[in-house]
Amino acid sequence: MTLTAPQRPLCALVLAPRGRDAAVATSLIEQAGMESHACRDVVELAEALGDQTAFVLITEEAIRTADLKPLTAWLAAQPAWSDLPFVLVTDHGGGPERNPIAARWLEALGNVSFIERPFHPTTLVSLVRAMVKGRRRQLETRSLLEDLRQGELRLQQRVEERTAQLQHAHDELLAHVAERARTEEQLRQLQKLESIGQLTGGVAHDFNNLLTAVLGNLELLRKRLPSNPAIDRLIDGATQGAQRGAALTQRLLAFARRQALQPKPTDLAELVRGMDDLLRRSLGPSIAIEFDLPAGLPPALADQNQIELALLNLAVNARDAMPDGGKLEIALRLEHVPAAGDLAAGKYVRLCVSDSGCGMDPQTLSRAIEPFFSTKEVGKGTGLGLSMIHGLALQLKGALRLYSEPGRGTRAELWLPVANGKAHATPAQVETATDVSKRRLTLLLVDDDFLISLSTAALLEDLGHEVVKASSGATALEVLESGKPVDLMITDYAMPGMTGVQLAEAARKLRPGLPILLATGYADLPARTKLDLPRLSKPYQQRQLAERITSLVG
Repeated sequence: MTLTAPQRPLCALVLAPRGRDAAVATSLIEQAGMESHACRDVVELAEALGDQTAFVLITEEAIRTADLKPLTAWLAAQPAWSDLPFVLVTDHGGGPERNPIAARWLEALGNVSFIERPFHPTTLVSLVRAMVKGRRRQLETRSLLEDLRQGELRLQQRVEERTAQLQHAHDELLAHVAERARTEEQLRQLQKLESIGQLTGGVAHDFNNLLTAVLGNLELLRKRLPSNPAIDRLIDGATQGAQRGAALTQRLLAFARRQALQPKPTDLAELVRGMDDLLRRSLGPSIAIEFDLPAGLPPALADQNQIELALLNLAVNARDAMPDGGKLEIALRLEHVPAAGDLAAGKYVRLCVSDSGCGMDPQTLSRAIEPFFSTKEVGKGTGLGLSMIHGLALQLKGALRLYSEPGRGTRAELWLPVANGKAHATPAQVETATDVSKRRLTLLLVDDDFLISLSTAALLEDLGHEVVKASSGATALEVLESGKPVDLMITDYAMPGMTGVQLAEAARKLRPGLPILLATGYADLPARTKLDLPRLSKPYQQRQLAERITSLVG
């Protein structure tokens, strides 16, 4: 019996000679559960590289004037399965889209993620975990390739031993090699999509925090500045920009499959008919729209707002594929599906959007749902539309299927499972005044982000409430233990030391009847969460705060 020596654990390498950069970086990496080693220079770094290197964190000043030949030589000699990731800490604007010098580092190092000073420790920890997960996938790929190589050797031995079956063995070998190539390509795509998805979700959460502060301060500015058309126009422009940013984060979260959904039985035919005017205004008079919406279709399990956004995205994509005009057809069908690769067996409502546009070649079609991939001109699209719809379909236990040929248009099919129960009527939109509660309340606001805490406290005080601020769960518990009257606690979820859910569990032990509102930019909480807390998604506005407070306290 052959004993296999245990593999060394993964280790991150750090090259950061300035000040305490190396000590801070290794500390944060260790917080993420990863061993690390600080190197003095590029030569030592190149000597320390190996298969068990998880990733390399480098500061830009460490390599700006250094001789990178030892490092680039090692990278060039990497085996096919390896693509060692780098984290490059910069002072000058991040990646190549904002920092032209960064293109040099992309060319020299290859697999580079940029992070700009100053950065939040949570951002680096999230990036570290994504890098480590991707590197482990590479090592799994290495093992898989070794298994495949062993399989090839066994096949070759069979060919030599069984000359009478030479042709059969040869065909089997070719099929095995083709399958290996497909497996390698699938593994590479899964690694890329998973890494981008995790990083995207973390970035979207940070954007939500920033937008919460921006929108809150804009609301207060509008109230406190004297009425002036020029000022109102500037505030409106800033608010619209922030709201567009919020919509973009929803797309990012949808791609990462981390946006909060509210699936319920939905009459898709009624939904499509309700969007008739919006679709015609969006597409313009040069495109004819035809509907094929049979009566009597069962409701689909879907999130109405997200499906409306998905349909609008598909229609706009179709419009861009028909610059000289054309025809768009939107159809619904009930389908009975046996067990398939992308769908479980059952009944589905198929929403089909077909255009008569230019179509896509096979290569473009194969990349259509990749995040940030777009054939449009720069500034004409984010490349997130189809990836958002794909992520939405997966969350709803459905599928997105695309069919296209050059010159023969494109057909996009969104498959959604049939729901149990009747479709819910579309609720009317009612404007709710912000003075929903006349009673002055004492609110405990818990958030570790100073900007969010400042803007949210101002919004609450503007509603007439007294606000007690706490920057951590421990501080909030001290307030509750002090006996100070508190009518409601509003807490962030992602906080160092103690999450919002953990704080809520501890607070309920001190004050069992205390209403608690969880404000978060994350969509999904851990599955082990015991409390079913009411939630307020970031970014939020004063009206939403007032409504949630009234619903919890009255």
